[in-house]
Amino acid sequence: MVIIEVIIGVFVHDGFVRPYLGDVIVVIAIYAFVRIIIPKKYVFLPFIVFGFSVIVELLQGIHIVDILGIQNHFLRVLIGTSFDWKDILCYGAGCLILEIYEIVLKKNKK
Repeated sequence: MVIIEVIIGVFVHDGFVRPYLGDVIVVIAIYAFVRIIIPKKYVFLPFIVFGFSVIVELLQGIHIVDILGIQNHFLRVLIGTSFDWKDILCYGAGCLILEIYEIVLKKNKK
C-alpha cells in the first residue's frame, strides 16, 4: 500500500486520484500497518488513524518538512508539503470505510 501511495505521489498528476483517492488509501494503509501490531479487539483504531492523519496534515500546514530541513524528495512526498482541508475530509472518508469494515467484521464473527 505504501508503494502505491508513493507511486501516486510521484507519478500521478491528475485532479482526482492524487488529491482525493490517495488520501483515502493512505489512511487504509496506515490502518493495515497498525493492525499488524495491535490486536483486532481495539475497535477505535479508525478514529486513532484519523487523529494521526489530521495531526500530519496540520504539520504540513506549518511546513514541517522545511522546518526539519528535509530535502529528500521521497520523504517530502511521504510526509507532504501542503495543507488542505479537503485532505482531512478524505481521511475522514477513508476512516469511515474502515469503521464500516470493523462493524461488518464484528457482525460476521457473531
